[in-house]
Amino acid sequence: MPSTENTTRTADGGCACRYVRYRMAGKPLFVHCCHCRWCQRETGSAFVLNAMIETDRVRLLEGEVQMVDTPSNSGRGQQIARCPKCLVALWSHYGGAGSAVSFVRVGSLDDPDSHPPDVHIFTSTKQPWVQLPAGVPVFAEFYKPAEQWPQDSLGRFAALKAKK
Repeated sequence: MPSTENTTRTADGGCACRYVRYRMAGKPLFVHCCHCRWCQRETGSAFVLNAMIETDRVRLLEGEVQMVDTPSNSGRGQQIARCPKCLVALWSHYGGAGSAVSFVRVGSLDDPDSHPPDVHIFTSTKQPWVQLPAGVPVFAEFYKPAEQWPQDSLGRFAALKAKK
């Protein structure tokens, strides 16, 4: 049975100009801190922090987003939901998971502190001055979700795949 937190917890967010406001309903499936060169290039930063959640749990409260097709290292690309006015990235859909899963940019949440990373990935290309915290799993490349994700998240993801 899903935990109550998965259905009642909410997190609001939006863009820099406040044109777009959205709500993420429920606990994310998992939170990635990705240190790959593609994420560094796309964000202009050392890494990106993505809260993975079912797309039907992300709801626009105000404004609209512009979906921008962007290349990715996998070759399958991604679509980034951006504010059409200030162009801030709010979430994306990667080729592998498709539109069923949104990768919400944690920095666009009103309270990003409430969604720390569950895992650090692609650390083989992390910036050498970034210090990773103790107690959070670290992977040079990717990992096996079945070995890292909580059972509840694995069940929710399996339900998404079954809908296809």
